[in-house]
Amino acid sequence: MKKKILEVKDLRINFKTYAGEVKAVRGVSFELFEGETLAIVGESGSGKSVTSNALMKLIPQPPGIYAGGEIRFGGRDLVPLTEKEMMKIRGNDIAMIFQDPMTALNPTMRIGYQITEVLLKHKKIGSRAEAKERAIQLLDQVGIPFPEKRFRSYPHELSGGMRQRVVIAIALAADPKLLIADEPTTALDVTIQAQILELMKEIQKKSNTSIIFITHDLGVVANVADRVAVMYAGQIVEYGTVNDIFYNPKHPYTWGLLGSMPDLNNKSNELLRAIPGSPPNLIDPPIGDAFAPRNEYALAIDYEKEPPMFQISDTHYAKTWLLHPDAPEIPLPVAVARRIEGFEQGGE
Repeated sequence: MKKKILEVKDLRINFKTYAGEVKAVRGVSFELFEGETLAIVGESGSGKSVTSNALMKLIPQPPGIYAGGEIRFGGRDLVPLTEKEMMKIRGNDIAMIFQDPMTALNPTMRIGYQITEVLLKHKKIGSRAEAKERAIQLLDQVGIPFPEKRFRSYPHELSGGMRQRVVIAIALAADPKLLIADEPTTALDVTIQAQILELMKEIQKKSNTSIIFITHDLGVVANVADRVAVMYAGQIVEYGTVNDIFYNPKHPYTWGLLGSMPDLNNKSNELLRAIPGSPPNLIDPPIGDAFAPRNEYALAIDYEKEPPMFQISDTHYAKTWLLHPDAPEIPLPVAVARRIEGFEQGGE
């Protein structure tokens, strides 16, 4: 049985603003096991990045507030830890790959120095010469050509894809148990995206690192994840294996995400579908199901009472009243059925 690396229980994160208190993360719970990749997906504003930053205690307080819940890493709750205690964990046990490598790297320092500093701080390396040798090995490991030469480069002298490889090298420097990747391919073109994703899979295979992958792109999820958590309005609304989510989706929001994916095999020139409306204002979250105003299949109870998380199988859960025994049976939307058919035929 795989070892549990991380357990998040009922996590709640609020932000104090001039307009009121934003309830950005509202009772999120999930588990992560050794060598596993969990993808957290959803639109902008769904709470994905706040959740990932909260795991490393990177939420500034104020305006952020850890309003409740636990983040158990290696059996220890991180929420009550001080900044000094967290500094020993960040980079060492948990590392992060940020969305934009240009802002993640210090533009005034050579990339070699930025990697060796991590090694000297977190690893028992006795000299800068030894740290330099290991940094060059890391650059080579992440696929940077001529690593000895690139060791002396500044970030602006590298392409976007190369900069992201450097960020991955820095994240891997201390051999972390958990790697959090916050939309690591968003700023890159499609070809480089594929290379970075392949690199992350190779690294995971070699080191058995656990990965949390934050993305809004379901196409990326299919290629990298073992399990998927679909987030909407600060909550996880569906949770399961990749096969559960892609071949047996149950939440109308997941249907919307799948239905809005471009279908490269569609010859009918049908317009790309979109989910109507916008996410709710989380200063004053709606009563009932937060997705109800955008859900064409919403029931009367969706506007009155928040749905529980229904269990579909040992691995699959969804937070929708459509799974209640008394709910009407809704056929899978045509666009979603077509996408599933495309997956089955290997269209993706």
